[in-house]
Order: sequence, then C-alpha cells, then structure tokens
Amino acid sequence: MTTAAVPAPSARISPLAQVARLRAWLFLILLAATFEVWTRIANGASFVLSVYNLQAIAIFASAPLMLGLGQTFVIISAGIDLSLGFVMGLASVVAAHAANFGLARLGMGPAEAALFGIAVGVLATVPAGLVNGWLIAVLKVPPFIGTLGMYGVSRGAAYLLAAGMTVAVNDDWYGAIGNGRLGPFPVLVLLTAVACVALHYVLSQTRFGQHVYAMGASKAAASRAGIDVRRLTMKIYLLSAVMGGVAGALYTGRFSAGAPQAGEPLLLDSIAAVVIGGASLFGGSGTIWGTVAGAFVIAVIQYGLVLVDVEPFWQFIAVGGIIIVSVLVDQTQRRFLGGRVDE
Repeated sequence: MTTAAVPAPSARISPLAQVARLRAWLFLILLAATFEVWTRIANGASFVLSVYNLQAIAIFASAPLMLGLGQTFVIISAGIDLSLGFVMGLASVVAAHAANFGLARLGMGPAEAALFGIAVGVLATVPAGLVNGWLIAVLKVPPFIGTLGMYGVSRGAAYLLAAGMTVAVNDDWYGAIGNGRLGPFPVLVLLTAVACVALHYVLSQTRFGQHVYAMGASKAAASRAGIDVRRLTMKIYLLSAVMGGVAGALYTGRFSAGAPQAGEPLLLDSIAAVVIGGASLFGGSGTIWGTVAGAFVIAVIQYGLVLVDVEPFWQFIAVGGIIIVSVLVDQTQRRFLGGRVDE
C-alpha cells in the first residue's frame, strides 16, 4: 500500500509564532550575554570572545546533542526513549573491547582498529533499538515502560562486559578522533555538526521526516493516510539507539576508555535539550536546530557557572527551571497559537 504524502505546513507564520519558533535561540543569546557580563565582572575576561571557551562549550554540548538528535525523532513521534543513557554506555564498552581486539588479535593498525571499534560499538545498539520498537509498535507497550526496561537490560549488559570497570583503549588514532582538531575545530564537534546537518535534512526534507510529524500529531490520522505506523515506530527507535551508539563510540575516543555509565548523566540532558529546543512532549512538533540550541543552552549554563565559581549543583536547578518554563511556554503556544512550530 502506498503511503500518502503529508501536506507541508503553511509558509505564513505570525510574528508571535516566529518568536515561539526561535525562543531557544533567543534565550541562548540572552544567556551568553548574561555570562559575558558576569565573567567580565568576576574574572575580567570575555566569555563569548574566547576561542578556548567556545571550543569547550561545543565539546560540552556534543555528547548530549548526539543523544538528543535521536531523541528528537522519538519525542516528535509522541514517544520517549529512557534507554539511551545505558545504550550509549553499552556502545562505549563494546567499542573499547572491539578496538583492543582489533589491535591485539586481528593485527589491525591503529586507524583500522579505531574504525572497527566504532563500527562494532554502533552495531551493538541495533538490537536495543529493534527491541524498543517491537515492544512499542507491536506489543503496544507504553514507550516509558518499554524503554525503561531496555534501560535496565543495557545497563546490566554494559557492566557485565566491562566487569564493573572502565575498559582502557591504547589506540592513539582512536584518541585523536575524540580529542584531535582540524584547525580551530575539534574533530568531535565537526562530527556532531555533520550528524546535525544530515538529520535536519532527514527530518525536514524527506517523507520519513514528514511521517514522523504526522504520527506525532495523530497516529490514527497518520494510519488512515496510509502511513505504516508500526514500521515507522521501529525505524524511529532504531535511529535513536544508533545515535546513542555513535555517542558512545565517540565517548570512548574522547576518554580513551569505554565506560558503562558513560551516558547515565546525559540521558536527562538529551531530553532537556529537545524540550528546551521547542519540541512538544505531546508530539507533532520540534526541530533539529531547536535541539542544537537546547543542547548549547545546557552547555553554556554548565560551563558558565563553573567559570564564575558557582557551585556546580546550581546547574541542576537552572536546567530544571528552564525545562519547566519551556513546558509552560509549549502549553501556552498550543493553547493560543495552535498547530506545530517547526521548520
């Protein structure tokens, strides 16, 4: 059965809707300006005009953003993926073991072993994504419960494979992927940027992306329009898991070690980035560039508060408060503006 194309949203956007659409970027600019004044008063140094600071913020943002890219598709489809943190940790451990195996047992050079480790680490997340999708699409398990179960399975598998410890990787080439630079740009940041551009194209310019929006707005309507909601759900959760795998494999390169807990503190940051970026937890709206802005909002808060010598525990309060405000703004937007706010 052929699937019907989903009509594109109207190009006419009211000024108020335009502000709502760009609210994450506007808040990011305001936040950066606030820290610029604060750091000049506290340290006599610039916050946004320092290349070192900008590089550090981009690196801070890269891991939660990589998770957030997959999470964006899930949340737009009116789902949630709570397994991503330990799927990332599982990929990190598997990538480390695979790179070491390639060096020690398969006679690979450093570059080949690093690429082999990354590939195997990412592939290791495919079963998690397929199981998540199967539970939700076929067995009709609520996404919160299904992915929470996979959270536990991935967590246990990661710790078992790592024997409860980190797995060191003695591969300089792999380390260069996580810590190297091309000119002033960290390789890690460049890879994240490529992923952002690619997934923005998929979400905004392909039929798959339009179907994700349609399913998030109404599964029943999407199904009546000819969209295979079951298969689409499987693809969305597989994509989410794979992005967790990429994040985990890059984490191993950055720290030259695989860690089962690598993504545990990043799970909520990834969800926060999507919500702060303007996606609705009810589904049907959100953009990749909004998630980028949300990830940088979190990174600016985390790095900025450290730079001005504020206790790091305030980060949680600040990010939590922003999430609450973002949800309230979304509720107001849905009530008074209606429709979806996307690109």
